[in-house]
Amino acid sequence: MKTQYWTELAEYDIETARAMLETKRFLYVGFMCHQAVEKILKAYFAKHYEEHPPKTHNLRILAKKTNIFQALDENQNNLINTLEPLNIEARYPTDKERLLKSLTPERCEKIISSTKEFLEWTKTKL
Repeated sequence: MKTQYWTELAEYDIETARAMLETKRFLYVGFMCHQAVEKILKAYFAKHYEEHPPKTHNLRILAKKTNIFQALDENQNNLINTLEPLNIEARYPTDKERLLKSLTPERCEKIISSTKEFLEWTKTKL
């Protein structure tokens, strides 16, 4: 049941990322993709362990605690490296203009696409 809860939230967040792209709210595309990956990792944790997922937003820590980390390929690791700072920068933008310049529609589309692939791959492990 908890697995379904986290999976549904992850799906909702990736749909929200798409809505943010369509409305040109690029700062929040990465943030919502981060949230989607965080929640699918928590779904994986809930499926494989009989305790609540760790209360952290750090994707690398979550991936390591779920023991899925060693199964990640280079693209998946790159996605985590891309999303990790976007979570913090979207919440507390220190250099909003610089960040917005780096988040082009094309880059946001790639982030969403990579996140969807990560979600689908992780769901096959549930």
